[in-house]
Amino acid sequence: MIRPVTPADAAAIAAIYNHYVLHTTITFETAPVSEDEMRQRIAHISAHYPYLVEESGGTLTGYCYAHRWKEKEAYRLTAETTVYVAPDHHRQGTGRRLMSALLEASRQQGLHSLVACITVPNEASVRLHTSLGFRQVSRFSEVGRKFGQWLDIYDFEKLLTAASTPV
Repeated sequence: MIRPVTPADAAAIAAIYNHYVLHTTITFETAPVSEDEMRQRIAHISAHYPYLVEESGGTLTGYCYAHRWKEKEAYRLTAETTVYVAPDHHRQGTGRRLMSALLEASRQQGLHSLVACITVPNEASVRLHTSLGFRQVSRFSEVGRKFGQWLDIYDFEKLLTAASTPV
């Protein structure tokens, strides 16, 4: 079941996220996030943007959200997306279900475009986003450093509404 996030989800979200922090280059964060910090992040983001979780049998299998992409007011209808799947739920459609729901929630909120920032390499995320209609619009070289290596990122973009939509 996909549903909006609640503060009670903070521990499960932190556990999923911290796996990626500690063991992968998918996130550029380098220190684990506490449950309290995650609860604060959830409150801040979900007050303004869609933030969804997938739950199965009482267990959180993944989460996704949109968040502010850039600070200047003219960017207000563009958001960046984030999606994480519990390690034991990979390749079960969790990411696709979450991102599909996020796309719809973002449209309903009136967002115009979404940006996904993906670390190179992360072919699973590239495949997911491409299959949902995102297209690669940039690649930045050596913009992050983690585990002693320089990391590149791709930016993928998806337009949700026609360019002529009034602001």
